[in-house]
This record gives sequence, C-alpha cells and structure tokens, in this order.
Amino acid sequence: MATTSEDLRERRKIAVDNCDRWLSNRRVPVPERLQTLAEAASDDQVDGYGRGGEVAALEQEVAELLGKPAAVFMPTGIMAQQSVLRVYADRAGTSRVAVHGLAHLLVHELNALEEVHHLRIERLTAEPRQPRPDELAEIPGKLAAVTLELPLRDAGFVLPTWDELVVFAESCADRGVPLHLDGARLWESTPYLGHSLAEIAALASTVYLSFYKVLGGISGAALAGPEEVIAEVRRWQRRLGGNLYSLFPYAVSAREGLRTVLPLMDDLHQRAVETAIALQSEGFRVFPEPPHTNSFRVYAPRTADSIEAAAVERMERTREALCAPWQPADVPGWSWIELVITPNSLDWQTDEIAKGFGELLVR
Repeated sequence: MATTSEDLRERRKIAVDNCDRWLSNRRVPVPERLQTLAEAASDDQVDGYGRGGEVAALEQEVAELLGKPAAVFMPTGIMAQQSVLRVYADRAGTSRVAVHGLAHLLVHELNALEEVHHLRIERLTAEPRQPRPDELAEIPGKLAAVTLELPLRDAGFVLPTWDELVVFAESCADRGVPLHLDGARLWESTPYLGHSLAEIAALASTVYLSFYKVLGGISGAALAGPEEVIAEVRRWQRRLGGNLYSLFPYAVSAREGLRTVLPLMDDLHQRAVETAIALQSEGFRVFPEPPHTNSFRVYAPRTADSIEAAAVERMERTREALCAPWQPADVPGWSWIELVITPNSLDWQTDEIAKGFGELLVR
C-alpha cells in the first residue's frame, strides 16, 4: 500500500519527537520551560497586568536597543501592529495604510486590519521584493502610515540594501507620513544591512519586534516609538484584551533570548551563507543568493511527496531533524522549504548539513 500524505505527516510528528538533534530550533518540553521560569521567579520580577517587574525591564531594554523613547510589550505581534496602525489612522484622520501585498499583515492575519479596524489597504506592490519609492509616489492622497516588513518573509526573507532603505524612509518623511517597520525578524537583518538596530530604527517612527522566532522566547512582541504613540498603543492593547494578568513568563524568556541569542546574529548569517553555498553544490537551489538573513528558501529538483518521504525516512533512521515539511514549488517536479539557521545550527558542520540534505536527493 502506498504511503499517503496523512501517513507521512503522522510519521514526521513521531520522528521529530524522537529526534536527538535538530538543525533548527528544538521544541523545548513544557515541563523544562516551567522549571526554568520557576527558578527565575521572585516577587519583584512578576508584573501586574503588564506593569513593573520583568516586563518593565524588558520594555526599557528594547527602547534602549532601538534608541526609541518608549516601548511596550505585547502578547502577539498581530495585536502590536493592529494597535499602532489604528493609532496612526485615528491621528491622521484617514484609514488608508500603504502595505506590501505579500506582507504578513495581509497574508496571515485573516484580513484583521480591515475587519477589526476598518483600515483601507493600499498595496505598494505584490512583487517578491521590497517596495520602491516610486511605487509609494504612485499612491495618491493622504496616508495614515507606510509599513515595511524587514525582511519580507513571503518573498524569501528579502531585504533592501541600506541605501535603498534610507531613500525609502526619506520618501516617507518628505511626504509627512509615518514609516512603521514590521521587524518580526529585524534582529536577524543587521548583518546584511550593516547597521545597528538603533540606526535602522532611527529611519522609522515605530518598530515592531518578535521574541519567539530566532530568539527562542515562549511568545510575545514589543513595539517601540514616541512616548505619546506608545501610550495610545497601550490603550488599544487593553481594548483588544492584550494586557494579561501577568506577562512574566514571556518577558523572562524574551530577555534570555536578548542576552544569549542576539549576540550571535553575525554568526548565524555567516553560517546561512556558507550553508547555501554548500547546498547548491549538492544540487539544490537557494533564494536569495546569497541569503539576506539567517533564513532562506531551499528548492529541490524532486516532487514534494517524494522528497518528504525521503526526509522522514532519514529522520527515523538518524534521529536528526533537518528541515520542515517540503512543499510543492511553482515549477512542476520541484519542491521547497524555508531553512532557518538558529543557534542549534552552529553545532553542525556545514559539510555535514550539505551531506544530510544531499541524501534526500538520492532516489
């Protein structure tokens, strides 16, 4: 009997749970997480409805990292960005917001900006690249805000060059419209852009950051910007049900990521570039070439079903987790994944990674 996609999904789940080694982030067992938090907890560290304790310390740390007057910790990035764009719309007296057509705000959030806040979306472009100033200029009339996702995940984790970013930011300033950065992965963008977090953030009015991706936090996000804007965002956080009784566990894990993972960004980007070169020598294609961040797309000249079967079989045999499930590519007979280089990846030799992936192409 042929193996079905459902069979493969179940086998993958079991195989991942049985792995001893992960190329990307491992799934930390809940009891281990709770034990770590229990050891860290003390009365003066616990916040009350997001005020004081570790949450306040995290907000101050983020504001200083980004060179912004204030920051607020939020349970989700979706809530953070909805809140700040709503604030900009109310301030400007217009509901029009310029967004890339492939932005997370539009692709993965169930049309929340329009359904919840009645914002009117003006698409800068739908091309798999960062938008250009001329595309912003082609949108007439008053805008409440312009957003940039750095990097643009659904285009392949692509970034603008530093000069392109500066010019785009200047075009927003010349028009008198706030620039908001969707920086869910901004931590990982500094090596390619060649500038610090504060220097990048200085180009925008507000910046959103995520803690649970490469930093490995449990969950949560931060929004940094002018004090009066952050104060209004806090009111929307309340309205949207985002000031939980305590956010202590999320803040503790976020600060741990800032302390232990943030200093590794140059190393992660360099390992991503080296890995991309090695994978191409094994018959894979990568995009972008070279990677702009520690994350990039890997394309394989094999159908998704067949290479996924090979990946699961290898995982069962070696107890090593190499990658996420393979997906069909636009080109028939090809498949693709997102590969994220994390601190776990630094425990692997580049040729070891390439050899493991190369086994997936052996028919």
